[in-house]
Amino acid sequence: MSTERSVLLLADFDDGPNAHSAQRQRALERLGLRVTAFDLSAKPSFIQRLRAGDLPRRLEQAMESAEPDLVITFGSALLDEPLVDRLRGQSRARWAIWMPDDLRTVHEAAVLARPYDHIYAIGTDVAAEVADRLGRTVDVLAVGADPSVYRPIKTRDQYRANVVFAGAATPRRERLLSELVEFGLALWGPGWRSTGLRDYCRGEAASTEEYVRAYAGATVAINIHHVAVEGDLREAACNQRLFELASMGAAQVVDERGDLARYFRAGEEVLTFRDAAELRGHVRELIENPAEGERLGHAARTKLLGNHTYMHRMRQLLLDQPRPMLPE
Repeated sequence: MSTERSVLLLADFDDGPNAHSAQRQRALERLGLRVTAFDLSAKPSFIQRLRAGDLPRRLEQAMESAEPDLVITFGSALLDEPLVDRLRGQSRARWAIWMPDDLRTVHEAAVLARPYDHIYAIGTDVAAEVADRLGRTVDVLAVGADPSVYRPIKTRDQYRANVVFAGAATPRRERLLSELVEFGLALWGPGWRSTGLRDYCRGEAASTEEYVRAYAGATVAINIHHVAVEGDLREAACNQRLFELASMGAAQVVDERGDLARYFRAGEEVLTFRDAAELRGHVRELIENPAEGERLGHAARTKLLGNHTYMHRMRQLLLDQPRPMLPE
């Protein structure tokens, strides 16, 4: 009888916003787990709907087929409390949720997380808020990156620029990035062509490959988080971009976050800013001293490889389970 542990991964899979689902799946497989992926965003064919019925029935069949020891989800609204309770009652598998939320969506995250055996938040702020709402322990497990995907490469032509930001347009991002126009700014992502920075938008960067190429062409890579309330100092969670840029060996300038010091050293591996003046100062410094940017990026990638890959994250999640999940 096989002692191989089985994981059922319930997530949205694509090559854009949900590209990390497949990267986490690969990390689990590299750790020696048998992984079954169920794509919550996939549209079943007519024949599949006839044979398997609606989503709950298809999930039941996936559970029966995979016979998982552990089910991992990332907080999809399709997996509401009644459905998760129903599925949990049909097998011995433990259920873990790894929530991608910051404080903007913490209420919805807490509701979805309630029925799970193990709850992870990506930041200390979200973990504390959800723990308070549910009256139970919530662990912190930051996001990470797959260094085989987010890797140092050289790009040119439309991807080459002094200063790059790749991400959705927001008013705060527009205000901050407007201060960098004189340095040679390139923007990638949705919404920029409807802003005052439309002339600096080079594309959507909809795929993972294009996103990597966009940032790989930068002398300075900018990372500006979403915020729930501007000026709200409670916010701590760090985004995936922090780890992606580190994995690429980029010279990263990022807005301060409460948890950032848990992962990278400011001034040694990334540069942090609190306002537009500090952002401008760091960008000017790195453009005038490219060797410092190379040193910064190399240090960040070294830290990422040693501590913050998806292999590290998934290993920690597996070690937290009461039943041994990793091969001996």
